[in-house]
Amino acid sequence: MTSQRPSMPASYSRLIARVLQLNERELPLLLRSTQLTLRQFLREDLLISAQQQVQIIENALLLAKDQEFGLQLGKQLTPAAHGAMGFLANSSPDFLTALQGFETYAPTRTNFTRVEVRVTETSSAKGGIKHLECSHHVDIEASNAIKRCMAEAAAMSFFECAKFIIGREIDEAVTYFSHDKPEYWQRYEQYLPGKFYFNSPTTFVSIPLALCLIPNVSANHENYQLAMRQCESMLQALHTERDTCQYRVQRIMLSSPPGQLSEENLAAELFISKRTLARRLRQEGTSYRQLRDELLAQQAAQYLNDNQLSVEAIAALLGYHDSANFRRAFKRWFGMPPDKFRKSQAK
Repeated sequence: MTSQRPSMPASYSRLIARVLQLNERELPLLLRSTQLTLRQFLREDLLISAQQQVQIIENALLLAKDQEFGLQLGKQLTPAAHGAMGFLANSSPDFLTALQGFETYAPTRTNFTRVEVRVTETSSAKGGIKHLECSHHVDIEASNAIKRCMAEAAAMSFFECAKFIIGREIDEAVTYFSHDKPEYWQRYEQYLPGKFYFNSPTTFVSIPLALCLIPNVSANHENYQLAMRQCESMLQALHTERDTCQYRVQRIMLSSPPGQLSEENLAAELFISKRTLARRLRQEGTSYRQLRDELLAQQAAQYLNDNQLSVEAIAALLGYHDSANFRRAFKRWFGMPPDKFRKSQAK
């Protein structure tokens, strides 16, 4: 993990600003020591580094009026706050599958925290009882206050996701925090269902496994597959270690709606001119259009493997307002129309 490489969406930081109820004039206080300008911060497609994210959390704790800011922040970390990963969770068949998605794709949202899921079994008079344990880890140097805030937010996010999928509060849960008991510990009862303890070796939540297997009434196979493909593409890009202009361009493209990021906006994201961007990509043997077409072609081919999606729906997903334009572009990429490509893949 490189703490100074911009790779994480700034949406969590903007959520922090909303929880703090900051106005535009007050936002620079949240950005102190991050080298981020207000104009940059307000861009929806901004990527920030782990170091900047930790600094923003530190600033937030100084600005927060309530000690339980981490719990308040976590209350807002519903599945919808986690981008494609949250979309994947919302459409998952059950809570266990949703948590496994968080475990796999958490690096696409924040590269210095990890989620681990495991099943344990405890003995009782009635026989073995299986529980699911979901733990949260922070892999960066940070103060105890920052780690406590992140642990509180992670626990609350877990319960917000569980409530959406399972359909109720999980009163059977037991939450273990690795930090010491804070002065405001009694306020935890207002936020967390079930029991909670402090001074644990790790931070994790334990709930009966049976609850995790209750079918999600909002499950949607088509949405789940679409979200899975997007998460996989983003994860694959993160595994690329090359520090090149091409890598940075691909990373920003993957974090933006398909086909909607112009060359001018992309150059602005890299703080260079359009002309400089073109020159650097040319030196690496590629171009903006080539990278854009490669990404769109890859996503189009993946979508066509799903027989439930029409060509018109795929065109819309990839940002084409006219399916005829998409068909022409697809034929240029693969030498055949999308319908013929789909049939050839089926064979």
